[in-house]
Amino acid sequence: MLVIDRVRMAFTDRHGGVSSGAYGTRNLGGGVGDDPGAVAENRARTAEGFGLDPADVVFMRQVHGRDVAHVTMPFDGEPPPLDGVFTDRPGLGLAVLVADCAPVLLADPSAGLAGAAHSGRAGTAAGVVTALAEAMRARGARDLVALVGPLACGSCYEVPEAMRAEFAAALPEAWSSTRAGTPALDLRAAISAQLARAGVEDVRHDARCTIETADLFSHRRDRPTGRFAGYVWLDG
Repeated sequence: MLVIDRVRMAFTDRHGGVSSGAYGTRNLGGGVGDDPGAVAENRARTAEGFGLDPADVVFMRQVHGRDVAHVTMPFDGEPPPLDGVFTDRPGLGLAVLVADCAPVLLADPSAGLAGAAHSGRAGTAAGVVTALAEAMRARGARDLVALVGPLACGSCYEVPEAMRAEFAAALPEAWSSTRAGTPALDLRAAISAQLARAGVEDVRHDARCTIETADLFSHRRDRPTGRFAGYVWLDG
């Protein structure tokens, strides 16, 4: 866990839950084929392990877009389609689910703001992290710090040549190749560049590659599979 004044940031792994098979054991993602009861138990255990009330954790309906929202409580029923949320409410956990996409956590401890974004290939191209930073600044954030979590690295995230060329035309930092020399995208480099252009000077990384790290879920490596999560909250 990363602690910055009153801000807490953390990433889960795939251990310590009750799911079985391909979802073993701490799958936090609903709607991926796992038993909903097991997912609920995994989410409750995870929240409690962080000292959060399981009823006070916000999950999004992630759709690979750039829409973000300010939240003060979990959504009632099905969440709206969002890929970024932020809050000024202490004790409210924000969760972003991933299994190769980037979980990006943002906060301004002095302003009392914390946010989370789901930034995969499409979301990065759409600029979801930029949208989240802008929305938080509009609410008073000035000195944002970012933590970019585990994701499919630029040496593993193989894509067609045409896709690499199109993506890198807008975000040249993303241009990469696999260790075998095939076309790839470096989303970590692209997101870091977006954060820098958004004025976020303090950018930290959990640089693990999901495809290379057996302790993390990876859709590209293991499909079907579960989801791990990034959590951010303001200590009460």
